[in-house]
Amino acid sequence: MQALIEALLPADLSGLSAIILIVAAATTSAITAAVGIGGGVLLLGLMAVVLPPAAIIPVHGVVQLGSNAGRALMTFRYIDIRIIGWFAPGVVLGAWLGSQFLVGLPLPLIQLCIAGFILLLCWGPPIPRVATGAAGTLLAAVLTSFVSLFVGATGPLVAAFIKQQQEQPLPTVATFAAAMTLQHAPKAIVYGAAGFVFSEWLALIAAMIAAGALGTWAGLHLLKRRTDQRFALIFNLVLTLLAARLIWQALANLL
Repeated sequence: MQALIEALLPADLSGLSAIILIVAAATTSAITAAVGIGGGVLLLGLMAVVLPPAAIIPVHGVVQLGSNAGRALMTFRYIDIRIIGWFAPGVVLGAWLGSQFLVGLPLPLIQLCIAGFILLLCWGPPIPRVATGAAGTLLAAVLTSFVSLFVGATGPLVAAFIKQQQEQPLPTVATFAAAMTLQHAPKAIVYGAAGFVFSEWLALIAAMIAAGALGTWAGLHLLKRRTDQRFALIFNLVLTLLAARLIWQALANLL
């Protein structure tokens, strides 16, 4: 049995590491479904410790594509189609622009900018209505999709933007899941074209997506028990912690 498991995994990944990642996929999906955000960044941090550097963002992207797609399907009737209708073309444009510049960018600057925007969206004054309209949604999709190809997890920024337009927990989680499904989808194409061999990772990816679906199902049951006011507070607090983590990482990279 162990030989079969190891045969399905990449040569430089142990069976124990694969089990840890599969359990983490279920746990982090449950967190995202129940709280609204955070699971993708937590999973990325763990994968950065376990996986080879070249595999982190492409594998994380495809796993998150499957996890968010499952969450979007489970909450389909709550998705704000107006937001997604303008978000989708922005994703295509942002991913295309990012594919033209698959080079090293100043990561600390990107991290600080994302953290700053998150804190502004959570605790600053409400952003103007024009910024949450069609043009604002399109621009947000372009920028976050571009950056996502390099840093892997722009979910907190997308979540903070969507939260400005939603007042109920389920529409927030559903619309965020649909937006992130669109944003993660181009990664498979871009990194595949750049030479990443996804076939070596398919078994692990499939297992993590399946585990993520179970985690999402459990997390959604917890979400339905939350009050709207409590959800908003928890959502903003988690986003603030993620922003603080980005600031800490940026300063650590600079020093």
